[in-house]
Amino acid sequence: MWTTRSGWTQRLARAGLLAVMVGLWTGAGHANDRDTMKIGLLALEPADDHAPLSLLDTIVRDAGLQGARLGISDNNETGRFLGQEFLLVEEMLEHQADPVEGLERLAEQNVHWIITHLPAEALNTVLSHELAEQRTFFNAAAPDDALRGEQCRRNLFHVTPSRRMLADALAQFLAYKRWNRWALVYGNTDQDELLAGALRDSARRFGARVAGEKQWPHTAMARRAEGGFHAIQREIPVFLQDLPEHDVLVIADETDYFGEYFPYQTRLPRPVAGTQGMRPTAWHRAHESWGAVQLHRRFEKQAERWMQPGDFAAWIAVRALGEAAARTSSVQPEEVLDYLRGDDFALGAYLGEPVSFRGWDQQLRQPVLVAGPRMVVSVSPQEGFLHPETPLDSLGHDRPESQCRF
Repeated sequence: MWTTRSGWTQRLARAGLLAVMVGLWTGAGHANDRDTMKIGLLALEPADDHAPLSLLDTIVRDAGLQGARLGISDNNETGRFLGQEFLLVEEMLEHQADPVEGLERLAEQNVHWIITHLPAEALNTVLSHELAEQRTFFNAAAPDDALRGEQCRRNLFHVTPSRRMLADALAQFLAYKRWNRWALVYGNTDQDELLAGALRDSARRFGARVAGEKQWPHTAMARRAEGGFHAIQREIPVFLQDLPEHDVLVIADETDYFGEYFPYQTRLPRPVAGTQGMRPTAWHRAHESWGAVQLHRRFEKQAERWMQPGDFAAWIAVRALGEAAARTSSVQPEEVLDYLRGDDFALGAYLGEPVSFRGWDQQLRQPVLVAGPRMVVSVSPQEGFLHPETPLDSLGHDRPESQCRF
């Protein structure tokens, strides 16, 4: 019996409807059968009394969190085709809160992978708790070299550069420019002392010389008093006048309470670098090479602000877990960890070269941007700085000098 064209149309329509229903049923079944990876974010908000030195800078209270959220979204774009699902469990704590309380809540929800946006002291407190022993952590904020050295732990990865990596990145660029005589000014905080030490070590490594150095003796200045800049432009040249001849003034002011006053106020016409002026950083809002604009746009659409280095570090941590889960077709901790630590792991991170973890201290090896306030100046490692394995390992403590002993 011949079938009319309309009959064929009806049959095709019924068949198509059946296919859609089967597809929906199958998709629902796959959704229920997905392998799920829970990733925790444990962070402390900044102190209320720490305002940025410049009114142009806003206080970011969710640094790290927004980067982790974007990483989860990116992971799920791929994971839905592989039967994998990624969930973010957020613990954003007030500045004075006990971070162990956040760890306990994450443990109650069976979270194995935890990204931390914590200072070194708080991170060590968390890692010393018994609940941390069977979990894996990703340090997205603390730059302390001790965490990669004598205080290193087998269950701790570092996705933010160390102070020594940042200092080496700057020192390589200054060596490239042949600005080999440094004057060093550092603050009176513990963080500034540590950074000053890293800068001295980097100068020695790359053939520079700290011709002279001084500690800034004051606490936070009355920076918004009317006419305050008149006192600044008188005081800073006098403060610097007894420093020897130098090519560049290097500032170590991690808490941002004095360094921004030094550009254009120096006695000699010299560039300013370090934590202010031209600075090394894991991420910068002006970075646009290797597809970075695409990441900026997706982040800004989600967060309604610029991406911070802490966001970038958290994004890398989440993406590293997603990449390992995809490559191993597993969300089991043992298999994912083996891949993260193996030679095959490599992750594209919009930095021109794939990033990976060093075997001796589990620090992420990565290029470091050298940037001014509104433009990226260069990217380290610089051309000509070689290494037996990879030029990326010319930044930070190399295997022979590492004090990490797992």
